Amino acid sequence: MITVTVIRDNNKAISGFTIDGHAQAAPHGEDIVCAGVSALVQSAIMGIERHLRREISLIQDSNGLKMGLTGQPDSLTGAVLETMLLGLTEIAKLYPKSVRIIEHRR
Repeated sequence: MITVTVIRDNNKAISGFTIDGHAQAAPHGEDIVCAGVSALVQSAIMGIERHLRREISLIQDSNGLKMGLTGQPDSLTGAVLETMLLGLTEIAKLYPKSVRIIEHRR
C-alpha cells in the first residue's frame, strides 16, 4: 500500500509530505495506481521548484520520498500542494486497498 502523509502547519497550510510503500495493484511497470501517484507528486515538486522557484528539502530512496518546503507555505505553494492532494484523494477513493492518506498538523 502507498501511504501519503501530509504535514500541515498551524494555519492548515501544507508544508510537506511523505510518500512510501508500493501500490501492488499490478506487475511492476504496469501499475496505473503507482503511475498516477508518481505523476501527481512529481508534477507538484517540479511546479514548486521550477515554476514557483521555491526551495524545498527532498529526500528520495527506493521506498518513497519526503518533501518539505524550506520557507513558509504561501498561496501559490498551497495551490500546487492542495491540487496534488485532490488528485491523490481521488486515486485513494478509487483504489482504497492501494492508497491511504494521513494528515498531521505541526
